[in-house]
Amino acid sequence: MMRLAWVVLSWALAGPAAALSPEHIRILALGDNDERIAVLNEVAATGDPALRAYLQALLDDEVRTVGDERVYIVRGNEVRDAITGQPASLPEDAQEVVSSNRVRRALQAALAALELFSSDAAVRAGAVAQMLREPLAAEQLPVIDKVLERETDDQLREQLQVLRATALVVAEDPALRLEAARWLGRSNQPTVLALLRERLAQDGDGFVETDARVREVLKSSLREVESRLAWGERAGVLFSGLSLGSILLLVALGLAITYGLMGVINMAHGEMMMIGAYATYVVQNLFRTYLPDWFDGYVLAAVPTAFFAAAVVGAVLERSVIRWLYGRPLETLLATWGISLILMQAVRSVFGAQNVQVDNPSWLSGGVALMPNLTLPYNRLAIIVFAALVVAGVALLIARTRLGLFVRGVTQNRPMAACMGVNTARVDTYAFALGAGLAGLAGCALSQVGNVGPDLGQSYIVDSFLVVVTGGVGQLAGTVYAALGLGVVSKLLEGWQGAVLAKITVLLLIVAFIQKRPQGLFAMKGRSAEA
Repeated sequence: MMRLAWVVLSWALAGPAAALSPEHIRILALGDNDERIAVLNEVAATGDPALRAYLQALLDDEVRTVGDERVYIVRGNEVRDAITGQPASLPEDAQEVVSSNRVRRALQAALAALELFSSDAAVRAGAVAQMLREPLAAEQLPVIDKVLERETDDQLREQLQVLRATALVVAEDPALRLEAARWLGRSNQPTVLALLRERLAQDGDGFVETDARVREVLKSSLREVESRLAWGERAGVLFSGLSLGSILLLVALGLAITYGLMGVINMAHGEMMMIGAYATYVVQNLFRTYLPDWFDGYVLAAVPTAFFAAAVVGAVLERSVIRWLYGRPLETLLATWGISLILMQAVRSVFGAQNVQVDNPSWLSGGVALMPNLTLPYNRLAIIVFAALVVAGVALLIARTRLGLFVRGVTQNRPMAACMGVNTARVDTYAFALGAGLAGLAGCALSQVGNVGPDLGQSYIVDSFLVVVTGGVGQLAGTVYAALGLGVVSKLLEGWQGAVLAKITVLLLIVAFIQKRPQGLFAMKGRSAEA
C-alpha cells in the first residue's frame, strides 16, 4: 500500500531521478500487478510532472492501450500518445487499462507521497493527514527524516514525528520504541489507537511489546489517544441524535397540526410522507432526463412539489372522509389506517414494490471532517437546517397570518368561531392540507438520507405520535423539544443497549412520563368549547 511510494521516494532521494521512459509507461499500463509495482519502485517520484500526470491518468481510468506497444491518454475529447505526448487518434480496438485495488492503492500512495515536497503548506498537510491513516513501514523512515529536515511548519513537523513513530514503534531497539511510544500519545488518529492496542495485546504467555518500560508508556499514550478520540465519539452521538431529532421533528410537525390541533388520529400521515418522497423521486428523474445540466438543483424544485403533492392528497382525504368523522376518534383511526393501505398499494402498482433510489446532488454529497473520527455529512446538516426553517415558517404561519388565526380560533372554540363568520369547514381542509404538506416535506428530506419505498412512512408514524404526545397536544414548542430530546436520548441508549432495547426503553420512559404529566411538556393554554 503506502510502502511502495516510500520506497520510490527513498530511492529518489538517494540519487538522481530516473526518467519516465517509454518502457516504464508501457509496463505501468500493460504489465501485471507485480511488474507495475516493480516499475513504480524504479522510477523517480520526487516531483516529475510527467510521472504525476501519468499516475493520475491511471487512477482516473483515462489510459487506453493497443497491443503491447501503444499507450494513449484519453481526457474528454482529447487523445494523446502517452509516450510522445503528441495528439493522436484513438484506434477502435483500444482497450481500457484496469487497475486492481492493490495497484490503485499503490498509485494513490505514490501521488500522496509526491505532495510531501510541495511548496504549499496546505498540500503538505493534506498529504500528512492521508499518510497518518496507515502506519508506516521501516523502509519509509529515510523519506520522513528527509522531509523533517525541510519542513518549517511546527504543526506539520509534530505530525511527521507521529508518523515517524508509527514505524519506530516496531523497531528492534527498545530505546527507539520508547521514543515512538511517547510521540504516539500526541496523535488523534484511530489508526494510531489500533496500533497501540496491537502493541499491548497478549502474545501467548507474554505481550507483543516485550519491554515493560515501553508497555507502560504505550498504556499512557493509549489513554491519551482514547481520551482525545472520545470527544469525537461524543460529538458524533450528539450529532446523530440531533439529526434523528430533526427527522422526527419534520415528521411530527404535520401530525402536530392534524392530531394536536384538529384532534384527528391520522394513521395515513406516514403515507403523506411517502407521497412527498416519491414526488421527489419523480422530480429527480425529470431533471435527469430533461434538464441534466441543472440536476444539482432538482432538490429546490422537489421541495414545493413534495409539499403540494401531499397537501392535495390531504385535502382530498379531509373533504371525502375525515370531515364526516370529526369527534369519532376510533372510526377516524380505522378509516385512515385503511386509506394508508390503499395508498401503499397504489404506490406499489405505479412504482413497483422495490425501493427506488433518490440521489443526492453534488452539493449534498460528502461531509465536513471536524475530527479524524467525526465527519458531519452534508445531507444531514441540510436536514437540520431545513427542519429549523420549516419550524420557523410554521410558527409564523400559525401566529402571524389570517389562516393561523382561524386555525387557532377553530381549535379553541369551534362554535364561537363559526358565529364570528369563520368558515370552519374550509379552515379544517386548509389545516389538514397543511399538515399533510408538512409530512410531504419530511418525505422529501428523508429521501436524501435513504431509499424510498412504499413502507417508508410506517417506520416513523409511531415515533411521530410519541413526539406529539410527549411535547403536549397542540404545542409547537413542545413538538420541537420532544423531537430533539427523543432523538438524542435514542442515540445515547443505542450506544449502550442496542437499537431494539433502546426503542423499548424510550417507550417505557415516555409511558412513565405521560403517567406523571399527561398534558405533556407544555399544557394547552386558553379555553376550548369542551371546557
